[in-house]
Amino acid sequence: MMGDRGPQSPSRPSYGSISSPPNAEPQQPPPGGTYLTEKIPVPDTEPGMFSFRKLWAFTGPGFLMSIAFLDPGNIESDLQAGAVAGFKLLWVLLWATVLGLLCQRLAARLGVVTGKDLGEVCHLYYPKVPRTLLWLTIELAIVGSDMQEVIGTAIAFSLLSAGRIPLWGGVLITIVDTFFFLFLDNYGLRKLEAFFGFLITIMALTFGYEYVVARPAQGELLRGLFLPSCPGCGQPELLQAVGIVGAIIMPHNIYLHSSLVKSREIDWTRRADVREANMYFLIEATIALSVSFFINLFVVGVFGQAFYQQTNQAAFNVCANSSLHDYAKIFPMNNHTVDVDIYQGGVILGCLFGPAALYIWAVGLLAAGQSSTMTGTYAGQFVMEGFLKLRWSRFTRVLLTRSCAILPTVLVAVFRDLKDLSGLNDLLNVLQSLLAKQGHHFLHHGTDLRHQPLLCDQLPAQPPAPRLLQSRSPAGCGLPGSHHLSGLDLFYYPWSHSAGPQLPPTLLVWAS
Repeated sequence: MMGDRGPQSPSRPSYGSISSPPNAEPQQPPPGGTYLTEKIPVPDTEPGMFSFRKLWAFTGPGFLMSIAFLDPGNIESDLQAGAVAGFKLLWVLLWATVLGLLCQRLAARLGVVTGKDLGEVCHLYYPKVPRTLLWLTIELAIVGSDMQEVIGTAIAFSLLSAGRIPLWGGVLITIVDTFFFLFLDNYGLRKLEAFFGFLITIMALTFGYEYVVARPAQGELLRGLFLPSCPGCGQPELLQAVGIVGAIIMPHNIYLHSSLVKSREIDWTRRADVREANMYFLIEATIALSVSFFINLFVVGVFGQAFYQQTNQAAFNVCANSSLHDYAKIFPMNNHTVDVDIYQGGVILGCLFGPAALYIWAVGLLAAGQSSTMTGTYAGQFVMEGFLKLRWSRFTRVLLTRSCAILPTVLVAVFRDLKDLSGLNDLLNVLQSLLAKQGHHFLHHGTDLRHQPLLCDQLPAQPPAPRLLQSRSPAGCGLPGSHHLSGLDLFYYPWSHSAGPQLPPTLLVWAS
């Protein structure tokens, strides 16, 4: 039975409640729907004890999320940072990864505690107009990320085929590989997670091999990693630092992670299970992002050693005197500093360390492009369903996103040259850094939701619960008794009070 409400405020529209109605039935996806319908069971273990079996059950979402830290846009940002600044910006990479872990931690907690992803919460929290604008910016970020995956894959095919596959041909091939992943998705979520884990392993081995053969100066590398300074840096180095942050903090990745964590069977009514899930997801995300950090470190280290302060003439001479002398023509014969990209990067590695280094680089780049394909598809699904409550099949969603990404990319590949394609990749990295602020906004303010009056007069009154603070409201906005949202606060632990009635995880909300 509903409790008494305070005076209604006609000027404030109803945006909905985070909590579902008490008797609401779970919403079932339609046939061919796009929600993660498969739930991974979590084994029972002794309470309070760490379990590797349970950690293995929770392993998957973090590694799928970490792929966004390893897409071709990240690889190009890494190699350009090494070529432009040497090892001086490694500390930016380190702290951007730490910041990324914080954002992903908040996103995972949101999904675990509320049972809703960030898109669904935004649908409930924001009115229609800002919600639609936010959805459009996230869709723009997803299309931009997909364009980077298309560019990276096309360049990888060109390198592997020694130029026999033109860039526009590689772009068109990406249409086929996307549907291959849709086919793989039918075999179950765990197999899909294992396959992407395999691609991450390929990236670690290939880029790790390049790191070993390049043998960067370890002392300088460690100084650049742990000393936050950049002596002698100017505008080019600043641009690369912004590019690193934009490549690491991917806005759509926050929405993706908050949805992926819902794929594990968690008893939402047991506080201990929710806290345990948060702990294991944090451990898994830390491991996954540590792996991605070292892969990015390998790329920066290789190009900081091989390309830093190198001129076009020096690169031309190296390639002209190697077994890959046909590639020397891509470097102008002048004394300007090399303006490197993921294509030229593979070529110079082959010229310096042999053709094997070129093909291994291309394989790693191909793995980076392919692994990012399905995560972008999932992110697009979750964002569309969360913000708009619009459910499309995976086939339709992939067709839309990949078409938006391929059209401008293939036009650049056909009518312009490789340098313009790589320049488009750089522009997308900077754009991602601007759009990332949109996704971070809600996570930042989500910690203060218990103080927000936005849902005033929209929540059902509940009997006061023992040991919980009573609501306080200004005149004209009555919230009698305690009101709860289903666990939105990411730092406040209502179960930290002494033993009392076993209530589901809740968040106290009052008007202030």
